[in-house]
Amino acid sequence: MVVLMNNAKNFFRYTLLLAFLIGAVLQSGCVTTPKPVDQEEAVFFPDPPAPPRLQFLRSFTTSDDIEAGASAFDSFLTGDASKGYHLVKPYGVAIKDGSLYVCDSQATVVVFDLKNKKFHTMEGAKGLGKVVQPLNISLDSQGNKFVADPVRGEVLMYDNKDFYVKSFGAAGQWKPVDAAAYDGQLYVVDAKEREIKVFDIASGEKIRSLGRSNKPEENLGLPTGITIDAEGLLYISDSGRFQVVVYDRDGHQRNAIGRPGANLGHFARPRGVATDREGRVFAVDAAFENVQIFRNDGQLLLFFGGSGTGPGKLFLPADVFIDYDNVEYFRQDADPNFDIEYLVFVTSQFGQRLVNVYGFGKEKGRTYPSEDELVEKAEQKLKQWQKESK
Repeated sequence: MVVLMNNAKNFFRYTLLLAFLIGAVLQSGCVTTPKPVDQEEAVFFPDPPAPPRLQFLRSFTTSDDIEAGASAFDSFLTGDASKGYHLVKPYGVAIKDGSLYVCDSQATVVVFDLKNKKFHTMEGAKGLGKVVQPLNISLDSQGNKFVADPVRGEVLMYDNKDFYVKSFGAAGQWKPVDAAAYDGQLYVVDAKEREIKVFDIASGEKIRSLGRSNKPEENLGLPTGITIDAEGLLYISDSGRFQVVVYDRDGHQRNAIGRPGANLGHFARPRGVATDREGRVFAVDAAFENVQIFRNDGQLLLFFGGSGTGPGKLFLPADVFIDYDNVEYFRQDADPNFDIEYLVFVTSQFGQRLVNVYGFGKEKGRTYPSEDELVEKAEQKLKQWQKESK
């Protein structure tokens, strides 16, 4: 009974907070929901009339989405397999300098070149750098790419020109499913040993492992994804613990976000994870088919996506990536009354829209309460409800 009561209280607490975050606090001024330029209805999260925080901008599924007119027949005539290309089962995603990289897990790594409006496979993903099952891709500050390939059993490194450089690990000894670079070191999720292996990028040598300690309650269960924030904290999505586990770089657990369940703020199949500059944590759940946004203290703020076939909906989502530097390539897709702060990329493994692009921002002319104010109001409402329910 105590457990049920706690679950009910937590569910109510999260429901209250979401009510405030996505629509209850409208006293800051009634501003009409933005109208898109092309007169088609724009897709915002949360739904109107709540103040919008994300707008679905567009998606990428085939090479035609960047190279209009290319077809499978063109590919047959020219021998260029990149023409008329349709993503098979995308997973990891990243963007750098106008190049959108997608791990098509049953094929190769492909590139949507937004700057030149071209589509091609990644230059180095052949020969010594050939991928077998590219699952996830990450970047470092120099523009190097790191592709986790669990079938090849290595993490492959490519330089800022997309040429193959080296590989980390040895086939048959582990199962690398994701990686993140920070301060000259590469942190790799090993799903086989259920730990994080740390490599020196320059030498390629393994330095240490994290996630297996003498505290079983802090050990990783089934890690699936990783990101590292600006402070150097590791955020690891864990399908065994049904949480996003937060470690420092010495392997000490700092926090654990979420828990198993079907309520708001819970997880069923956590996958990709990302953080923004304000410390918000974006976590993909393949079962709920959405992305939940948390404060770094674990407080749920919002969720977006959801099951369905319409624009902005997700179908077995896998990865999430946040980018501040390529907004201009998508400005024309945004509502003129919506200010985009940064981009959020989310991959779906199936469906009509496979690489989905959202803009995170605010409606022009509307004052938004701070997250602290919203949390405080939610806590006050919760206390009032608890008092009245006694």
